[in-house]
Amino acid sequence: MRTASVGEMRRRLPAEFIEGLYGLFPQAVAERILKGMGERRSTTFRANTLKAGSADIIRFLHGRHIKYRRPSWYADAFVLAELDERDVGRWDFYADGRIYVQGLSSMVPALALAPKPGERVLDVAAAPGSKTTQVAALMGNRGSIVANEPNAVRAERLAYNVRLQGCSIVEVRRDWGEKLGAAMPDAFDRVLIDAPCSGEGRFTAAEPGTWRSWSRRTVTESARLQRRLLASGIRALKPGGTLVYSTCTLNDQENEAIIEGAIDGFALSVEPIPVRMPGALPGLRGIDRAVRILPDRDHEGFFVCRMRKRV
Repeated sequence: MRTASVGEMRRRLPAEFIEGLYGLFPQAVAERILKGMGERRSTTFRANTLKAGSADIIRFLHGRHIKYRRPSWYADAFVLAELDERDVGRWDFYADGRIYVQGLSSMVPALALAPKPGERVLDVAAAPGSKTTQVAALMGNRGSIVANEPNAVRAERLAYNVRLQGCSIVEVRRDWGEKLGAAMPDAFDRVLIDAPCSGEGRFTAAEPGTWRSWSRRTVTESARLQRRLLASGIRALKPGGTLVYSTCTLNDQENEAIIEGAIDGFALSVEPIPVRMPGALPGLRGIDRAVRILPDRDHEGFFVCRMRKRV
């Protein structure tokens, strides 16, 4: 599919979204976002280091003469130049869990969380398991992870991915994320909240379904849930512990405003993201230690903020 122009994307996407985009960002940034949404997105994956190293993946790709690139900021990530997810789905490396197909931006929250072996980690909204399994790999399967998902079907998919990826330290829990803090107060060294959101960072010209259900009401309802999830995650976090909040959306109502509310209500400090993402922007509203990853051919739009609970 050819790349859609900025003008085409302005005509295709919801008018309220376009109005909000130009109201929030300078024109050059808004048009950079629309240009990225008009591009065909690359297929990306990471090596599951619990089963295979990057060197194993490289040998496999070279053996099949598959063109790829590797982002400078994450040695276990790969970008495919020509293949799509269906092609990758035919590989043995995919079928047996040696790789995990995942957007590059989606890999950043787990890296920002920076879990250590032996720690106890909570993933508040874990399905389908992209970040849970990445966290388990970063921990070398040492420690424990509670991966929460209230929906039965999604929890089953989460459990399947955890098993396939060989993540032996993960306990899949079915509960409302808003209740976890009360059920397990001050219990975790690190908490990840990749919050359900309006999904603006995933809009692409190739998939009209990514934006057709968007509305201002979706944004408002998402923000309401996000505030409750973040408050619950903070309560579940030990004093001195690290929490990462992320979304795959672009507006500030679901991002910086949520962080502002948490900072006002809890003893939190925002910390720098320990990942240098080329082209990422600092957060708005003075929360400049957070990052906003803009959509382009290799990345979905994402917001990531790392916080510490003060002792």
